[in-house]
Amino acid sequence: MERILVVGVTGAGKSTLARALGGRLGLPYHEMDALYFNGPDWAVNGSFAEDVSGFSAAPRWIVDSLGYPEVRDLLWERADTVVWLDYPRHVVMPRVVRRSFRRSARREVLFGGNRETWGGWLSREHPVWWSWSQHTARQEEVRRRTSDPRFAPLDCLRFAHPDETAAWLAGL
Repeated sequence: MERILVVGVTGAGKSTLARALGGRLGLPYHEMDALYFNGPDWAVNGSFAEDVSGFSAAPRWIVDSLGYPEVRDLLWERADTVVWLDYPRHVVMPRVVRRSFRRSARREVLFGGNRETWGGWLSREHPVWWSWSQHTARQEEVRRRTSDPRFAPLDCLRFAHPDETAAWLAGL
């Protein structure tokens, strides 16, 4: 486990696990959303693909994402391990709602200086709506990739509940 993708739906706990696992294994952690959004009004980083290509060429790293479409195959080709947080909606949705509520109430600064706002809850792009609407599609995408012969060399660790993930992490 030297080049790890932590994948799952929005709100599954990818970033939290990637930070913890990176710390435990001494791997440089790369937060995909922070690389992608680099300015106000959710501006997209113009050198995103180059930035991802650069760090993913290194021998050791961990990323908290399936990968944005423009870098998805690159990350999957360079990774050696996928940790899949394959949690059901009834586990993920309370998490993402609590997180978004906290971020909105506290006006927490996120990627590129952006914030979740109360008005943003009405947008289809809001994390709560995104997590709900993309849950099945994201599961199917990861399932397709983990069974794709191109990615057969990847070690895939699939966890169906946070307790399984916590037990695995504690055992490392």
